[in-house]
Amino acid sequence: AEAQLDAWRDQVYAALAAAQDADEDTSLRAVVDAVLAESDETPQTRRFLNFLLSSEIETEYGGSAEDLSAYWFDNGKFFPGDDALFGAGFQVITEYLARDLQIELGQVVQEIAWGQAAMRVLTDQTEYLVDQVLVTVPLGVLQAGSVRFTPDLPAAKQQAIDKLGMGVLNKCYLHFPEAFWPADVDWLEYIPEEHGAWTEWVSLQRVAGLPILLGFNAADQGRAIEAWSDQEIVASAMQTLRNIFGDDIPDPLDYQLTRWASDPFALGSYSYDAVGVSPTTRKALAKPLQNRLFFAGEATEHNYYGTAHGAYLSGLRAAKEML
Repeated sequence: AEAQLDAWRDQVYAALAAAQDADEDTSLRAVVDAVLAESDETPQTRRFLNFLLSSEIETEYGGSAEDLSAYWFDNGKFFPGDDALFGAGFQVITEYLARDLQIELGQVVQEIAWGQAAMRVLTDQTEYLVDQVLVTVPLGVLQAGSVRFTPDLPAAKQQAIDKLGMGVLNKCYLHFPEAFWPADVDWLEYIPEEHGAWTEWVSLQRVAGLPILLGFNAADQGRAIEAWSDQEIVASAMQTLRNIFGDDIPDPLDYQLTRWASDPFALGSYSYDAVGVSPTTRKALAKPLQNRLFFAGEATEHNYYGTAHGAYLSGLRAAKEML
């Protein structure tokens, strides 16, 4: 099976490389379907290719193969260094960056009126008069129109918001009474019958010192399970693990779930390059307006979108623009 996967992987990535020279952009799914059309497709072949798409691309970028741009899906750069896991959670970063700052919590911004000499930021509780505004809400919030801009944003800015894709990568943490998986294994992969369902698992045993497995669901599958109850999600995860390790593994003691697409202050996990974008799309999103309305966040970062370091770097860029 591993040799077959490697062979299909080579074919898919060769087809994606060839798609870079096509006259017009298309989706990753269209590229893979073209590969299948030139082969003897079987249910196993389709299952393998769906696994490759889910495991190596959809889980990485958060978008579905039907929506990801064959031209630009992997247009970002790789940041040097190893991955980092924060045992105390990502809040250690925000708490450090927020030191000595006055941050007003518990208020929802509803409108930014930027057309007059004095800009107004209206929340559900009060109004602020300001000289400059830095907008850092996620792309999904901008796409939903949750914050009203008066006057409307310029056409190029709005088009950039509309063209980019907002991806989903949901997580399911399962804390077990004991580890039943190999102690020296950090990453597990599963080839499911259903596209995108629980293809990737990470063991946090060596990092957290606790028998915890983290399962992922990305893109369309990630959105779909948000409608399930907690119990249904955990049961689905456990069925997958029992398919791998047998029926005798224990039930989890506890669990934690994310539902990023349903979070009104996120409406997704991070952005991706959808069919129809270009290298200038993110630059248009990041462009300041009249030296008073500025934009930051991972979606505005051309080189490192979809990452925490990309969001941080975009903030540094916007701060320089505001000075």
